[in-house]
Amino acid sequence: MALAHPRFIGTNKPKVDSCQMASPQSPVILTQDELKKIAAYKAVEFVESGMVLGLGTGSTACHAVARIGELLQQGKLKNIVGIPTSKKTHEQAVSVGIPLSDLDNYPVLDLAIDGADEVDPYLNLVKGRGGSLLREKMVEGACKKFVVIVDETKLVKHIGGSGLAMPVEIVPFCWKFTLERLQMMFMDAGCVAKLRRFIENGEPFVTDNGNYIIDLYFEKDIGDLKVASDEILRLAGVVEHGMFLDMATTLIVAGELGVTVKNK
Repeated sequence: MALAHPRFIGTNKPKVDSCQMASPQSPVILTQDELKKIAAYKAVEFVESGMVLGLGTGSTACHAVARIGELLQQGKLKNIVGIPTSKKTHEQAVSVGIPLSDLDNYPVLDLAIDGADEVDPYLNLVKGRGGSLLREKMVEGACKKFVVIVDETKLVKHIGGSGLAMPVEIVPFCWKFTLERLQMMFMDAGCVAKLRRFIENGEPFVTDNGNYIIDLYFEKDIGDLKVASDEILRLAGVVEHGMFLDMATTLIVAGELGVTVKNK
């Protein structure tokens, strides 16, 4: 369903916070970060007092975490427990006053809120370009409801359709060997595999779990996603991949014409 756009509601437009890099002045055309914030605020409307929440990672989820902390401080939410999906989210949640725990203590979550790098028409996702895909998949796989928040640029016709990375987390041991096998696996899709490195020094990017990331780039549709998923996970050296299949239950998309909510 389409909802009224916040820029037409005057004072209801979210204020700029530390997660937002845009100018505090309201532009005629909303920035991508403002769209992310609108989607995040809409997602937080699903949160109720007493819930155990999965707290996502990334520029969009950052806004949701900040909003939950704000509502806790205002007393509008109470008895919330958060399960963060990364060290970065853990630090942010602590800074805004969200009580935290883990899956050992709360193996079933009420709700998780997170962004996505790609969303196909069936609500399959690519996540993990920020490097937190393993913990995100563990937490979001344990929740009753998974709300995904994106701006409209993240919508694709098929997984890999943006031409950007589909990440695979691997163990560092013999990473070149694993990279070559992943690339060969999707040769028919024109796959190019690259080790993710820090731009500053060229050193390999290391996840919160001490692993490396191989980014896969596809020229063509990779076909049956469940088959592709199984093939990747059967490869020795692979820890997890960034395809989140049949996990999202609700998608919130913010665009210039408004906010759209789609349920699985």
